[in-house]
Amino acid sequence: MSSRREVTALAGLVVVLAAVFLASLILGSTSVPPRHVLDALSGVTEDTDPATIVVRTIRLPRALTAMLAGAALGIAGLQMQTLFRNPLADPFVLGISAGASLGVALVVLGSGFGATAGFVGALGVRGDAAITAAAIAGALAVLGLVVVISARIGNPATVLILGLMFGYAVSALVTVLVASSQPERLQQWAQWGFGSFSGVTWQRLRLFAPLTIVGLLMAALTTTQLNALLLGDNYARSMGLAVRPARLMTMAGASLLGAVVTAFCGPIAFLGIAVPHMCRALTGASDHRVLVPAVVLMGGIAALAAQMLALLPGPTGVLPLNAVMALLGAPVVVIVLLRTRRGIVTA
Repeated sequence: MSSRREVTALAGLVVVLAAVFLASLILGSTSVPPRHVLDALSGVTEDTDPATIVVRTIRLPRALTAMLAGAALGIAGLQMQTLFRNPLADPFVLGISAGASLGVALVVLGSGFGATAGFVGALGVRGDAAITAAAIAGALAVLGLVVVISARIGNPATVLILGLMFGYAVSALVTVLVASSQPERLQQWAQWGFGSFSGVTWQRLRLFAPLTIVGLLMAALTTTQLNALLLGDNYARSMGLAVRPARLMTMAGASLLGAVVTAFCGPIAFLGIAVPHMCRALTGASDHRVLVPAVVLMGGIAALAAQMLALLPGPTGVLPLNAVMALLGAPVVVIVLLRTRRGIVTA
């Protein structure tokens, strides 16, 4: 039974998410009055109205993308922290995002896709599907290596270090591809590496949203398994849980979420580490039946807030999203390290 604190925290997150979502539609290089935003969303205004075009065509898909991506990365981080029982595990640290980046690089930099397109921008549905499939394959390949090693090494810290090393090695392969690519593609690749939610249009949301929602549903359906895994494999077996299939399903879900977000939005760091810990601190819970919805809500809030901060320069330019994420997420990671050192935080 959820405590009053948990219920209050979840209700508060819902309210904050709604407010931040609305703010992301209002604020930007050109502010749109709240009334015009509501009119655009309700269909009162004409499709040719400038404010309606800005809200419906640019800001609404960007906000939905940020919300889904933040939820996805937060859940993937929660799954990884539970699976490896390490408070600093996430798709980025364990090399999943690097593997996804390698898959994207092989398709885009190593093929004829996107020579004149805005990277993923004009590839169409087939190009999006190819990039997404390659990202998922790359993420699963790296995670598979980590899992094979972790089966032989019981020390979670060692597994984390190995994941980092695999990530560095894969990133080196990506660098080789970049160095041998055509010059006109390098700027597009660099912009993708900065991270952005703005490149996902309504057309691309038709692929991005279902894949993300499938990954989130996989996490929602495995909360009991995650609770059992949190206490160790022996406890999970004593509860009648088939540990190996549960681990494989958890890894598949985390890889799917991390790879899809990387393919469409770039390699976005820190959300996967920071959001689960923020939710644990806010709710005071370790029960995944509480943490999963909390992480979905908090991930959406964090991603939307970071997107708005990235747009602060206005018409003069846009801050790299990954830079904003680092400025927001690094302090959280430092606090986690300090508290873990004192034995306060456990995954």
